[in-house]
Amino acid sequence: MWVILAFVSALCLGFYDISKKIALRDNAVVDVLTASVLISSAILLAPLLLSRIMPSAMGDTHFYVPIMDLRGHVLTFIKSGIVLSSWVFAYISLKYLPISIVSPWQATRPMWTLFGALLIFGERLNNWQWMGFVLAVGSILIFSVFTGHSGRSTSAERTNKRYYIALALAIIIGAAAGLYDKFIMRQYDHNAVQVYYTMYQAVMMLAIWFFVHRKHPSHIHWTPWIVLISVFLVISDNVYMLALENPESMIAVVSAIRRGGTVIGFAYGLIFLKEQDPWKKVLSMIGVLAGLVCLAIGSL
Repeated sequence: MWVILAFVSALCLGFYDISKKIALRDNAVVDVLTASVLISSAILLAPLLLSRIMPSAMGDTHFYVPIMDLRGHVLTFIKSGIVLSSWVFAYISLKYLPISIVSPWQATRPMWTLFGALLIFGERLNNWQWMGFVLAVGSILIFSVFTGHSGRSTSAERTNKRYYIALALAIIIGAAAGLYDKFIMRQYDHNAVQVYYTMYQAVMMLAIWFFVHRKHPSHIHWTPWIVLISVFLVISDNVYMLALENPESMIAVVSAIRRGGTVIGFAYGLIFLKEQDPWKKVLSMIGVLAGLVCLAIGSL
């Protein structure tokens, strides 16, 4: 069951990436991120309030939010900071880089999560899983050669380096967040973690938004895509955390399947945005997907 939940999360995550890309066309990163987090908090506020007003009725449903102790709140607050940091860098890179570049690079996140799982949690890989690791990471290395430039770089290329750095930080911090998720989800209810960490994120983003707008005021252009960001993320996170609650689940496998949803954003970029060098990116993405398939086969 946890594998099916991981695939559902992957599907929602793919449409979440597309929604972010469209919403960021005419809006600043901080505006979209703040608005989407606030909407997510509003969505999750309903089950939280109902769980406190009518606990007996909500207790028999999937949406019940149990009370969390102080330690749980501290751990959840830390999770909020880690995830939010990853999001900020991810939004910046997605706004200024093609989605068919961001999506394949983001697909390497489960590889780094897997590496951390080996070192921290002592997980062991079989031959299929090692093959998947080599295929995915090797494909990304080839991709970097395809898209690299030799000789003197232009002004635009030098400027874009900062966005590639932001993308790399988003991936590294995101991998750390996955490892932290395995740690916290084995101790606390997935609904409680999701609700409270989203609330904490909303407080953090409001503070960031006020700080940024004091120096650089801007107006958000409202679009249904901002709402869809929140809807897809809430569903994706919920089933993802539910999958991790299963004692038999593996964070490396769940993370790999979940990031497989990037193929949706990748296809959107090539088909609808007509991004350049499609075949080079297709070959790279095939290699990444082949690696993820091998990981899945090795984990069955």
